[in-house]
This record gives sequence, structure tokens and C-alpha cells, in this order.
Amino acid sequence: QVQLVESGGGLVQPGGSLRLSCAASEFTLDYYAIGWFRQAPGKEREGVSCISKSDGSTYYSDSVKGRFTISRDNVQNTVYLQMNSLKPEDTAVYYCATTFIPGLKCSPILYDYWGQGTQVTVSS
Repeated sequence: QVQLVESGGGLVQPGGSLRLSCAASEFTLDYYAIGWFRQAPGKEREGVSCISKSDGSTYYSDSVKGRFTISRDNVQNTVYLQMNSLKPEDTAVYYCATTFIPGLKCSPILYDYWGQGTQVTVSS
């Protein structure tokens, strides 16, 4: 079973940057992709960015494209989300999760194992 632990959240001013990390306890399981999701108060959880384990192909939601970058380190068993030019609307709890379903779809309903989340607050 994959266990995921997120870190790196915090309070940042608009225009600032944060890097989130997702450490997987068992990276050798044959999951297909790992992704970052977020949920703001009163809103549904949404897919932010996902990356394929095998070939590194990526997906970004339109709201973060050009500002966020997902990357993976298979040696360190860690996936990162570099977030630049942060906006107040990026404020949310950010989760990482894995899926065994191929096709690199970044929809929360398709993901099985979830971390506990890390809070990101963008405010002046």
C-alpha cells in the first residue's frame, strides 16, 4: 500500500513561490500516475497537476498552467509541485494522490491513495 506525506505548505504573499513535496513510502508499486489536487473551503476538490510514473508525461489545469511545475524523483521517492506567481485564488489544502488507472486523467475520483494534505494560503 502506498502511503503519501505532503509538506511545504505555508503562508505566502501574492506573487510569491512555494514548493510542495509528496514523499511516497512505497514507490515501487505499479501505480500509473501521481497527482496534486486542491480543495478550497466550500469548493470541490480539483486536479491541479498530474505526472505519469513511467514516461513523465504531465497534465496541468488551465488555472495553473505556466505558473506551476510538477516533477518527480524516483530515487528519492518524491514528487514536487513548484508553485510560482501565486494568487489568492490558489489558497487551498493541497493533496497528493496516486492512481492505477492509465491514461493520465487528473480527476480526483480516479485516484485511490491520498495524503493528509498541506495548507497553502496566499494573502498579503
